[in-house]
Amino acid sequence: MKRYLAVFTGSAAAMARWEALTDAQRSQRHDAGFRAWGEWVQRHHTSIVEAGAPLGRTKLVSSAGTSDVRNNLAAFVVVQAESHDDAARLFEGHPHFTLFPGEGVEIMECLPVPSA
Repeated sequence: MKRYLAVFTGSAAAMARWEALTDAQRSQRHDAGFRAWGEWVQRHHTSIVEAGAPLGRTKLVSSAGTSDVRNNLAAFVVVQAESHDDAARLFEGHPHFTLFPGEGVEIMECLPVPSA
């Protein structure tokens, strides 16, 4: 089995659409989203290697120094699957973008560290 990092993405535009909903609509989608996310975890628990977490503010460190930056990264999880396509299928219809204001999930293989 290979390991894959799945990064949940969202943007300011997606959050603005979420905030444009009424309080009742947001509350309903929030509750439905957490139930659906829990069901997703139960359905795929044998594939989840690292449960991950939401991501906070970002700092960029480079040769120019350290600065505050914005990106579209919202959360992460690490899964295992036989192939990249199999890993991607785990996230089809995920509540991150069907109920919550997220936009998508980027999945990339965690490659082995090259030996020296």
